[in-house]
Amino acid sequence: MNYVIVDIETTGGSPKASKITEIAIYKHDGRGIIDEFSTLVNPEMKIPEFISRLTGISDKMVEDAPKFYEIAKNIIEFTEGCIFVAHNVGFDYGIIRHEFKTLGYDFRRPHLCTVRSSRYVIPGMDSYSLGKLSRSLGIEIKDRHRAGGDALATAHLFTMLIEKDPGGLQTFIQQEVNPKILHPNLNLEVLDEIPSKTGVYKFYNEFNQLIYIGKSKAIKTRVDQHLRNSKTKKGIQMMKEIMRIEYDLTGSELIALLRESQLIKQHKPVYNHMLKKSRFPYGIYDYLDDSGYLRLYVSLTSKKEALPLASFTTKKEANSYLEHIVEQHELCQKLCDLYPTQSACFHYSIKKCKGACIKAESTDDYNARVEAFINELSFNGESFYIVDKGRHKSEKSLVLVERGTIMGYGYAPYHFQGQPTMKWKRFIELTSEDRDARTILTLHLRKNLEVEIIRF
Repeated sequence: MNYVIVDIETTGGSPKASKITEIAIYKHDGRGIIDEFSTLVNPEMKIPEFISRLTGISDKMVEDAPKFYEIAKNIIEFTEGCIFVAHNVGFDYGIIRHEFKTLGYDFRRPHLCTVRSSRYVIPGMDSYSLGKLSRSLGIEIKDRHRAGGDALATAHLFTMLIEKDPGGLQTFIQQEVNPKILHPNLNLEVLDEIPSKTGVYKFYNEFNQLIYIGKSKAIKTRVDQHLRNSKTKKGIQMMKEIMRIEYDLTGSELIALLRESQLIKQHKPVYNHMLKKSRFPYGIYDYLDDSGYLRLYVSLTSKKEALPLASFTTKKEANSYLEHIVEQHELCQKLCDLYPTQSACFHYSIKKCKGACIKAESTDDYNARVEAFINELSFNGESFYIVDKGRHKSEKSLVLVERGTIMGYGYAPYHFQGQPTMKWKRFIELTSEDRDARTILTLHLRKNLEVEIIRF
């Protein structure tokens, strides 16, 4: 397997607006460099002064250099059959693809990012920027911020990575979508416009039917995974039916989760039903035992008709949370099914349990602490806003809980002030709370302890 380690210099700006001023490519056979291609490129536009200061590439230097269309065939031939490798591959690969797109050619190669793979193969580094990482690893960079110097340093880094963990590195290769196995009317150019941001995405078939709804913190990456899914029959079948893709950015992961759940219930897409697995198969339940003690235990939600007090994705997660609650509220391990015994639980022997396990504590006192925990799960009837990132920098997202009930979510201008109760509510799109929405919210709050909450 051969790789091409690539670095480019550009005129700056967004991928659509910037042009390549220099490109360097080193061919690598998995052991070392075996060939190279590099050239300055005439961008056919003026190079901004601050870019010239950074790279040292001036308008005069590229005046007689070949234009991109003059080297396009060389790049195609040099990279044919290779894995495209770059440090922050999304930038270099995206700009090169856009340059080819302006020529009417769809340039696609499997690609690998040495930033992501470095974090996995050599974890714990202070920084994974090319300059700082190279210094830490003893890689010398000649001509920093020039394509040749940066590409050569990336090639040396790649050699280190593949020597350390060749198998693990393979998992970071992103295969490109194969247009031949997708719906012939799916516009692949739309895929390039999807951002790697948090949101909800929707797939439609050729009859304009909504067939699947999903959410992700990086929707572009997730959509790409769907369009490369050849592991299951249902995945392949859905992939062939997708003719149109829509997405909505949410900024907030919590809103993406709530929105996804709401839309699935509303539209009942066929593939959400076919691929359905219980998102929260385990729950914590309570019951009153014969002695009058309120007991807690973990069970599969599929075995119960009653709603759980709290839901979890795994049994381990449910038990860990229950253990935390036992510590926090001084509950009895035995009465929470965490310490099977006919006598006192272990916590009683170390004075962390008040003796409910051997009926040394009254039911009233013990049950009061259990009920305090149950009240916490319903937010104690409190009213508050959860404030998070918006869809863009000029706004913030809001989720409103009023008197313990999820009322809805929305977006407010980032610098908007005023009392949360009165003025923020105008930004909220009201929704109806259901079991899944409450579970999504409680799980989110458990996993994100630093979340900003404004009570009123």
